[in-house]
Amino acid sequence: MRIAMVSEHANPLAVVGGVDAGGQNVHVAALARALARRGHEVLVHTRRDSPSGPRRVPLCEAVTVDHVPAGPAAEVPKDELLPFMAGFARELAQAWAPSPPDVVHGHFWMSGLAALSAAEGLDVPVVQTFHALGSVKRRHQAAADTSPPQRLRLEAAVGREVDHVLATCSDEVDELVRMGVWRGRVDVVPCGVDLDLFTDSGPAAPRTRRHRLITVGRLVERKGIETVLEALSALHDTELVIAGGPVPDALDGDPDVTRLRQAALRHGVADRVHVLGRVLREDMPALLRSADVLVTLPWYEPFGITPLEAMACGTPVVASRVGGLTDTVLDGVTGLLVPPRRPDVLAATLGGLLRDPSRLHGYGRASVERARSRYGWDRIAAETAQVYERVVADRRAAARLAVAT
Repeated sequence: MRIAMVSEHANPLAVVGGVDAGGQNVHVAALARALARRGHEVLVHTRRDSPSGPRRVPLCEAVTVDHVPAGPAAEVPKDELLPFMAGFARELAQAWAPSPPDVVHGHFWMSGLAALSAAEGLDVPVVQTFHALGSVKRRHQAAADTSPPQRLRLEAAVGREVDHVLATCSDEVDELVRMGVWRGRVDVVPCGVDLDLFTDSGPAAPRTRRHRLITVGRLVERKGIETVLEALSALHDTELVIAGGPVPDALDGDPDVTRLRQAALRHGVADRVHVLGRVLREDMPALLRSADVLVTLPWYEPFGITPLEAMACGTPVVASRVGGLTDTVLDGVTGLLVPPRRPDVLAATLGGLLRDPSRLHGYGRASVERARSRYGWDRIAAETAQVYERVVADRRAAARLAVAT
């Protein structure tokens, strides 16, 4: 099958950890590779954000990344990309017209807009993964939400017009239905984890004799790291390692790093907090294996790949009871779920867990088993391909019926 993926801001070749580079980049790259291993041919279309380099770059055998000219050939925040989506769609339509793909898969709402526009008249089915929903972002960020004002209306239209939606968690399904998307055209296909890289065997990063907590990801306020810092003040003989944000040489002066360092000082834990900055992906497993617990306390979370990576490394997870985390973290089995923005509850939960090494070990073993049995990319690709095959078959059946009548 020839598959066209559209990922307007999340280039699968990008370095994870930038302002708009995170889980979606990992998802698109890993899914494309896994689909290629199953014998499919994948072309990923992303917006050109640099004036240099070729338009098409191989990612691996049978996967190519197409850098589509749309707007300036420079980095643009994703919330400012909407005006360039018409041009993006025109470029896609021109690329697809001579030999249309069998199926198009949009990643993020603006990619869905471009994919639907470009596929119009080509009789090509469009599958959509939103990765995050504007209605959820608006609910939690309110005035701090920088999304275009048209997002909620256009996002709902994409959900209603595509052939099928792949939700990454059960919580998202309910949100989509409230947006007017028909439940029968939604399947839950979660993100996956690289089980070759993230394993429970291998070296662990050096650590002190203190208990070690780790949090990984972008350092923006909504990720809830300040809640962890406040809880740390009640956890003696415990350190927190913060991985993410700018490269280590650029930590000083970064506004998010400054905010977190000030919070650590305010709560009297600065001597037990280590801000590492961006960590190379190949170094992340050893860092995760060095921790007693991964703590992730976002206000909301469409899915969350980092908890899966920790689980695959045998590290228990304490997470917010929100979004996709309620699917991946089995409360009382692979870790514990707590309410977001409740440092008192977090401190009590972590304190009890860190004092119980047998429970930590049990959660760690269960985490590895869950990651391996449910979240390997080969399984995720197989489930995704089944949806592709179904929508392609439905389109062909509809075309035959139209001819017959």
